[in-house]
Amino acid sequence: GSTMSSNIDVNQILAQMRAMAAASQGTQPSSGADAAPGADFASMLKQSVDSVNESQQQAGKLTDAFVKGDPNTSLSDVMVAVQKAGLSFEAMTQVRNKLVAAYQEVMNMQA
Repeated sequence: GSTMSSNIDVNQILAQMRAMAAASQGTQPSSGADAAPGADFASMLKQSVDSVNESQQQAGKLTDAFVKGDPNTSLSDVMVAVQKAGLSFEAMTQVRNKLVAAYQEVMNMQA
């Protein structure tokens, strides 16, 4: 099977948040990254959404194939795909919640 990694490193995101907060207070962390932190968050979130979308589409295709009687598609394949899609959606939601919380924290530090 395909080992598609849909994991997002929340600690990495939070580290970037702290770096952004430090930068906003005039203390530059020694990361050497010149990219705008906002762009990193946006691309991570987009990657997460794309991954969830892909797993949901895969689950949909397998479900359709199973319903149409495709002999190469078993019920367990369908169940696993649906389960994966649900879990990746849940994970994305948690990441989004942590991002929002961290973003609010950073904004409060600037105030």
